[in-house]
Amino acid sequence: MDWTLEVVVVPVGDLGRSIAFYRDQVGFALDHETRNEHMHFAQLTPRGSGCSIVIGDLPSQQQMAPGSLRGLQLVVSDAEAARSELIGRGVECDAIEVFDERDGGTFFGFADPDGNGWVVQQLKVRAEQPLIPHEHRGGTEG
Repeated sequence: MDWTLEVVVVPVGDLGRSIAFYRDQVGFALDHETRNEHMHFAQLTPRGSGCSIVIGDLPSQQQMAPGSLRGLQLVVSDAEAARSELIGRGVECDAIEVFDERDGGTFFGFADPDGNGWVVQQLKVRAEQPLIPHEHRGGTEG
């Protein structure tokens, strides 16, 4: 049986500010923003990912302090290009660190406006072997 991770709830303090950060600065696709009498939340997905983040005022999110998540991990095929892209969009990023010369040993980090910490790992193999094959991805490539 396959078990897939589909959604990670990220605790944030200001939904509008967080949507703008993740959509406009980090480049995640805004899948939807939902508001009803019980909650207001948004789902965003990194390009090429099968897993999304959810931000807002969901009951599970209200049990976590905004900015309390650490070590959320993204994978890219080129850390230098990814870091440059984020910096160009106004995201403060840590320096790239190489812990191991083998593929997968290069990292840098950044945080969202609330302080939730992200780690970006370089796996060059993802350029030729994406985790989700391009022909199976929904939406547009970008």
